[in-house]
Amino acid sequence: MSNIYEERATMIAAGELQSFVPFGREHCKNHPNAVNIQLRQLQPASELWSSDGAAGLVGSLQEVTLHERDTESWQLRKGSDGATEEVEYEEELYVAGNMVIWSRGTKGQSSYVYKAFTVDSTVQQALWCNFRVPQSKKCSKEIVEHTVCIAQSTCVNVHSVSGKDFIAPLPFQVSTLWPTMFGLLLERKHLTTDVPMSPPREPLPTLFSMLHPLDEIAPLVCRSTALFDIPRIQYVSDNTMRVVFSSCDPSVIMTYDTVQCTHTVWLLRKVTVEEQSVLLKCPEPGPGTGAASFLGTHLRNVSRLDSPASPLHCHALHNQSRLAPSPNLHSRAHSPGISNMAALSRSHNPGIAAPSFSGAQRFNISCHSPSPRGHSLLASPNSTMNESALLPEKEPIIPDLCIEQLWTETTSDHRDTSCQTSKVFITSDLCENRYLCFLVESHQELRCVKFLDSNHPSQLLFVSMSTIPAKDAAPLQDRDCMLVLEVNGSLVLYTGVTRVSKVFVPGLLSPSLGVPSCLPHRCSSMDSVSTPAKPTVRHLSNLEEIGVMPSPVMEGLGQAKHHHETSWVEDCTFQQAVPHIHTLRDSVSSRVTLELRSGSMLRITIPEIATSELVMRCLQAIRFILPKDTAMKVLVKWYNIYNAPGGPSMHLEWNLFVTCFMTLMGYNTDRLTWTRNLHFEVPLSPVIAPKKARPADTGSDEDWDYLCCSDYNWQLSMQHVAGVPGLGSPAPSGVREEQVSVLSVDSSAPLFQHIPSLFSVLHLLYEDLKLDELQRSGARALVGLLQQMARDLQLEEYIDLYWRDYPSFIKTFSESCVIDQAQLEQMIRPSFLTPEPPSVFGWLSNCLRGEDVTPFPYMPGICERTKLLVLSYALYVAGDVNAVSDDVFKYLAKIAAGQKKTIFDPIPEIRRESCVKFAAPQGNLAEKLMEWLTSAGFTLKDLESVPFGAALPIRDAIYQCREHPCSDWSEEVCALIGRQDLTKQAHKVTLTKGKSTVGLGGVMLEPPVPSEADEEEDGMADLDPEVTGLIWSQDLRVQEVQRLLQSSRPVRVNVPQLPEVSDHEYIEEKENKLLLLCQRTMALPVGRGLFTLFSYRPVPTEPLPVPKLNLTGRAPPRNTMVDLSSGNIDVPPNMTSWASFHNGVAAGLKIAPASQVESAWIAYNKPKSAELANEYAGFLMALGLNGHLTKLATLNIHDYLTKGHEMTSIGLLLGVSAAKLGTMDMSITRLLSIHIPALLPPTSTELDVPHSVQVAAVVGIGLVYQGTGHRHNAEVLLAEIGRPPGPEMEYCTDRESYSLAAGLALGMVCLGHGSNLIGMTDLNVPEQLYQYMVGGHRRTHVGINREKHKSPSYQIKEGDTINVDVTCPGATLALAMIYLKTNNRSIADWLKAPDTMFLLDFIKPEFLLLRTLARCIIMWDEILPNAEWISSNVPQIIQENIGTCEEVQISQDLNMETLAQAHDYIIAGACMAVGFRFAGSANSDAFDCLYKFARMFMQSLTASAATITGHYNVQTCLSMVLLALSMVMAGSGDLKVLQLCRFLHKRVGGEMNYGFHMAHHMALGLLLLGGGRYTLSTSNSAIAALLCALYPHFPVHSTDNRYHLQALRHLGVLAAEPRLLVPVDVDTLKPCHALLDVTYKETKWYGEVTVELMAPTLLPELHLLKEVRVKGPRYWELTIDMSKGVQHLQSILSRDGVLYVKLRAGQLPYKDDPLGLNSRLAPNPDVSSFKPQAISAFTSDGALLSFAEYFCQASSDSVAKHQALFSAILYECVTQENPEMLPTYMAIDQAVRAVERGDASETFALGQMKLVLELCESRGLQRRLTTPHHRKGRGLLLTSEFLPVMKSAADSAFDRWLSGNSHVLCGYMSGQPLNEDTETNMLACFLIYHSLPSLKKMAAADLEGSASFPELLVKCSQLGVSVRAVLSLTPLLLGTAGIPQPVH
Repeated sequence: MSNIYEERATMIAAGELQSFVPFGREHCKNHPNAVNIQLRQLQPASELWSSDGAAGLVGSLQEVTLHERDTESWQLRKGSDGATEEVEYEEELYVAGNMVIWSRGTKGQSSYVYKAFTVDSTVQQALWCNFRVPQSKKCSKEIVEHTVCIAQSTCVNVHSVSGKDFIAPLPFQVSTLWPTMFGLLLERKHLTTDVPMSPPREPLPTLFSMLHPLDEIAPLVCRSTALFDIPRIQYVSDNTMRVVFSSCDPSVIMTYDTVQCTHTVWLLRKVTVEEQSVLLKCPEPGPGTGAASFLGTHLRNVSRLDSPASPLHCHALHNQSRLAPSPNLHSRAHSPGISNMAALSRSHNPGIAAPSFSGAQRFNISCHSPSPRGHSLLASPNSTMNESALLPEKEPIIPDLCIEQLWTETTSDHRDTSCQTSKVFITSDLCENRYLCFLVESHQELRCVKFLDSNHPSQLLFVSMSTIPAKDAAPLQDRDCMLVLEVNGSLVLYTGVTRVSKVFVPGLLSPSLGVPSCLPHRCSSMDSVSTPAKPTVRHLSNLEEIGVMPSPVMEGLGQAKHHHETSWVEDCTFQQAVPHIHTLRDSVSSRVTLELRSGSMLRITIPEIATSELVMRCLQAIRFILPKDTAMKVLVKWYNIYNAPGGPSMHLEWNLFVTCFMTLMGYNTDRLTWTRNLHFEVPLSPVIAPKKARPADTGSDEDWDYLCCSDYNWQLSMQHVAGVPGLGSPAPSGVREEQVSVLSVDSSAPLFQHIPSLFSVLHLLYEDLKLDELQRSGARALVGLLQQMARDLQLEEYIDLYWRDYPSFIKTFSESCVIDQAQLEQMIRPSFLTPEPPSVFGWLSNCLRGEDVTPFPYMPGICERTKLLVLSYALYVAGDVNAVSDDVFKYLAKIAAGQKKTIFDPIPEIRRESCVKFAAPQGNLAEKLMEWLTSAGFTLKDLESVPFGAALPIRDAIYQCREHPCSDWSEEVCALIGRQDLTKQAHKVTLTKGKSTVGLGGVMLEPPVPSEADEEEDGMADLDPEVTGLIWSQDLRVQEVQRLLQSSRPVRVNVPQLPEVSDHEYIEEKENKLLLLCQRTMALPVGRGLFTLFSYRPVPTEPLPVPKLNLTGRAPPRNTMVDLSSGNIDVPPNMTSWASFHNGVAAGLKIAPASQVESAWIAYNKPKSAELANEYAGFLMALGLNGHLTKLATLNIHDYLTKGHEMTSIGLLLGVSAAKLGTMDMSITRLLSIHIPALLPPTSTELDVPHSVQVAAVVGIGLVYQGTGHRHNAEVLLAEIGRPPGPEMEYCTDRESYSLAAGLALGMVCLGHGSNLIGMTDLNVPEQLYQYMVGGHRRTHVGINREKHKSPSYQIKEGDTINVDVTCPGATLALAMIYLKTNNRSIADWLKAPDTMFLLDFIKPEFLLLRTLARCIIMWDEILPNAEWISSNVPQIIQENIGTCEEVQISQDLNMETLAQAHDYIIAGACMAVGFRFAGSANSDAFDCLYKFARMFMQSLTASAATITGHYNVQTCLSMVLLALSMVMAGSGDLKVLQLCRFLHKRVGGEMNYGFHMAHHMALGLLLLGGGRYTLSTSNSAIAALLCALYPHFPVHSTDNRYHLQALRHLGVLAAEPRLLVPVDVDTLKPCHALLDVTYKETKWYGEVTVELMAPTLLPELHLLKEVRVKGPRYWELTIDMSKGVQHLQSILSRDGVLYVKLRAGQLPYKDDPLGLNSRLAPNPDVSSFKPQAISAFTSDGALLSFAEYFCQASSDSVAKHQALFSAILYECVTQENPEMLPTYMAIDQAVRAVERGDASETFALGQMKLVLELCESRGLQRRLTTPHHRKGRGLLLTSEFLPVMKSAADSAFDRWLSGNSHVLCGYMSGQPLNEDTETNMLACFLIYHSLPSLKKMAAADLEGSASFPELLVKCSQLGVSVRAVLSLTPLLLGTAGIPQPVH
């Protein structure tokens, strides 16, 4: 019988036949190009393919020949999306002429063009290649750049997928490019004239590498070991070596030596530093850098060639025009002493090399070696000079890659010159061995070299070579095999070097082949080779399905050099088939193209090894445990049987597998009843009918026949045996009895000795399948096979285990095959096959009960689910924190073939540890478990397939984490715990997909249609109404602000015409009024920029909409147009230039920092008309403020600056400086320095830079060097504050603004450094500033610019004193910024207001404001938000005299006007300080205090006091207090401040000039900063920006820049930061209200305090906060803990502040139910009043709604009880927010009912319920329920009432059964065989439910021998039996104690 198992020639059928035409060919025809006109005229498709000779496109259109077809080529590869691995498609790269077409297509979808390229010259080669780009300089991670490379004759075009294009010129002609792991490998073309003609010289390298298209092409080096094992390193310059193959993984290349005719495999790797140094060292002119540098020169010199010959042609050396002529050139070329390449090479002639030398040592052979004795190292005396003449000083090219030899073919005698391989590939076999295969066409053989990974990571070991006779071959990656075209034309499948079978391609036999001609042969041959497990043919009438044509194959195939098959099948069948298949090509995963002789191509698919997952996993387990060769035989055998033509359908696969597997183990499947029954027809299955219809032939074997017509539904039918009569015992009992005696197992079967190890791995697989609900049917199928093996191995406990799992199924089996003792001893019994069966549920149960656990055996990679659950329990239930890291081995025992017994660990220690660990805070365990499960790739979907009992602890951990999650968990963990809100948050998604929104809702509320045109214009339509509507839901303040700030519509000019006024005067009057109104209109854009800050995402294809600045008016009642350009009144020139600049800034500031802005888009926005240039200048500045200007190309910046447009320069310089804030960027510094004469060298040409541009540049220096304390810049700026006017009237106008700019810049450079200015002590910065502030003698200028200031100005007589009016403001603010927040009292005292009248007269009152502000922000911590503190800044003398009545005689020497002005300015300064200190905090004390002073100034505007102080001064102070107010309330939209602003907006005329309007509207903009999404920061940088923007001297008219450059007003944007937190409901994706608890950290002013805020709300500054928490009860709680750092919250706020929240079930959002009275949970906490119909209020989950509809609506009284239960369960699940528990509740209910009915055919659900009960009783849980943060009244997810009810129902059902069937239990315990009655089902349920140990254990414990109950209890507790079970057993065991037991 032994010959059954031998391999016979079998045949499999290929599937999915399609004709193949490259997609690119069709696509090319659409190309408008002459090539294609020719292609279209080609002959029809059948003649398209000719294999002879390639030629270019020659001749005119009439002379098109077939040769041109060869200009096309293509290659295919498997494509995969990085994100989704599931989508598999094929990619094709097609080349024709000068076109390359890259297309993709899947099986289900037709191909489409992905990219198409057309290049200038003919494409020589196109290939895919991956380049590696380092991510950053510090990080070692590399980004892989996927590209397609197109080689032309002179260059390589590289196009990356990400859209980058490179062109790399080629310095020489390239024959081929090869893709490698590192980049491209270039092989230089060898010209035939190379060797013989030229005189001997050092050969040039032949292989080069290019690691990136931008890198230089570098030569390859070779490291070879010489005779004495000294490594030698030299360039690869052997002309006889051709590369034939390259591979990325493993990184190897294969070469062919044309002289020795051998193939060599090399390892390709990066060059090491030592190897580089060896090559580039410069010793004597011997072996040294000669070659390297020579090569470098050479490559660089000859990169452009005039002749078509190769530039590295030999004669190039002697080409005098290219290289320096030298008299000794020839002697240099002949002298071997200098030639480094030659010196390192052997002098053997390559033709007669001894076989011992491999190719590696023959690299650089000089062609005519002058002396065979080796090389003379003595150089000729003139050679050195020569070398210098030849080699110009150029640095050498450093090599990048190195090759090292791994394997060479052994030289054999019959080599001939043409044995170069034509195809090389790497393939692996079914047992994961890897082979490098190369096809030698001339010998018609495929040589396969097996290789392994060695211990050294980069090395590979090549072990053995075998040859297979073949004409062609192709690998099939996905199937681990290759397709071989044999010499006779038949297709054969090999896995590695093992022959699997022939491949039959339906439809390939020519139609002339008649069936009758071969029938007689066929039948006779089949009779001669009959086997029970061999597939045969069904019907031959259908030619498409011609079946098996066996051909005996010689054994020892691998060694056979030439393998001629002489089988009748070929003679008959394949006679006409021989000319058919010509070659195989384009193999991708499991598909391959057959190219036929006729020229047409067919694409076929090779079938897979198994489709059913169960069979797949069994095969994996078998492969895992068996020796490789045995495993291979099994897999090949199975593959043949499964894939025979007309093989089984999918549901028959398991039956087929069982039969095949058991046959291989030696069973006779015919004789075993259950395996024979596998093909009996079953009434339940209609699927079989079509299968039966196939006519059987004489040749067929019986077993194949029944395998094809069977169905394993038979097993299922056994389950419901009662329903179908006559199916109970399918075979007549008589027959069975006869057979029992003769059943035996054939010990010569190949798998016989492995039965025990196969059994154990299949048992572990069975245990793993039980842990997956979806695989339960598979476990059931597998148990039939396992019980048979267990019976025959006489493993009683295993059979007991299977019987307990499937009682009704297992009892139908009773046969066992006899294996005698001798044979049993032959078997290899593995150590992991223990007598006690490993049961995973038993292990989990022990863990829950807190008992000792032994490590559970598992197979890595196969039983992953087992590993996951075992370790989860160890971590969470046993509380061992290290279970998933260090202590894995305590819980899992990996098994491997031939393993020693290492299962028993010192158990007591484990137990002790886990006892201690129980006290670990459970929350941490739950979090750790979640993180570990996520890292193992476990998802909620996987959890659903875990059986409900086993999954409960994981669900419990999930529930705990869901209640108290961490805010910074990864997206996967959040998804696992079911918090979609956190998942979405972690997903970092902004919802802005809309065209222009930045807010949250993806939908914009459309404005009403009629006003649409206007809305477009005013530039404020982009704020998100959903969010603003939530923040200010009660009123229309946002619309009101939009109305106040809009400047795009005509204003209303309302002037009543008095009777005495003439018409002409009336028109003038109207125009004058309009001029006043325009002062206001022009100031609006500054406020609008702040209001719409960062609220718009531009569309890259559209220009930015800039609203018009409308300076016309309409006069009622006739609405006539009023215009300023009529000429009736004088309008200042350039009046609108700054206004349009501000308008441009406002438009640009709308762009959010996160938008996609490119350099091209910025340039694209440049206006065509010159009058809009100012707007564009403002737009550029705005882009700098939001950080986008860094993307503008340097070229464009240069372009804009050279235009010399003043405004553009200002905008650009300030913009780039703001974008590079604090970076000390050198390129920007250079840009700015050109515009600042003081930073230029004294001898430089004086540039005519406009004054305001100089001011902008100086501030720019401050911004770029902010906070750096840069010494040189500080010195220059310090001097610039006091820059004197020059002799020629230069620097005379607007000196104040320049001095102020220098002061601000100095302050920014040294921002907050205080007295710690490193290295600046000699500059005396504070003293110098003090002098600038109070006056005194001017110091002489030091430094490089002293020459410039030697002669004084001829116009301005200042003498040698400092002009304090010019220098004071800058110096004051510089001091304030340098000592900001330092609380330095001595500096602050310098800034005190003078307290005598004499001194007060010496200082401008305005400067008192600055001094007070400066002093207060230096003494930062002393600022208090109350009126007393503000008044305390006023000196005594002023306080005493201001409050006095006018009547009282005031002393003569007091100037009341001075005192009053000083008082107001000091108060205003102190108010400003409060504004800075509490900016963005909305502090109510600060607000009340400032509001009081604002009202005070408002009143004094109208009172007579204004006449003393001066209207202008009061107005200035009021503006400053208003700005301070809006700084405090920034972003909050406070109504009172808004009313103040609106009041001042209405006032035009009088003293209200352009500047005051600007101040008021800036206040308005700050109040709703960014539409309420932004507020101000109080960081040093922000305060510096605000000081520049809010400088308290506003321009008088729109062109006034005397005291302060208007552009600086916009720098306030730098102080804005997003702090609006917007809760977004994760289900509706709409913003909503949510309650927050915000906890402040403790400070010296207040303790830790928690405030409750209703979000959306502005948060306080983050560094003040301890935590932010979303409060219940409406939303799931969420805590953001700031103690871990503020990055998480910062990232949320910067992404529009979106915080996802999830509404709890039954709750309504605050908008619908503000007081929470309508909540579904509030009125009726009683379950009984819950109506299932109300479920829709709680959940929108379709499954739950359907459950309510179908299960909870009472239809009749009989089911009403169940429905009440279901309703209660549903209510519980929904209100407690764990609907995923519903299936668990239902399953427990079903299990208990089945027990009550007594018809449980499986015990599975009951076993799970037992796990649930054990979990609820476990000690760990009891402890956990007492922890403080566990919610009251919650058990473990299940309600406290439900489980006890179910438990008692089950208990009583079992008690009832036991009382009537105690004899069944007695019989079982006494070991009687089970009979066929149904009670065994209940018995198994009873044993499972009470966790009774197996029979053997109970017998060993001698329970029946117990004398008393206590003794019984002790014995039972040792076995782990519960007290409840002992009580049930007591009457049985003790009741019979007195009677002697019968002997069994």
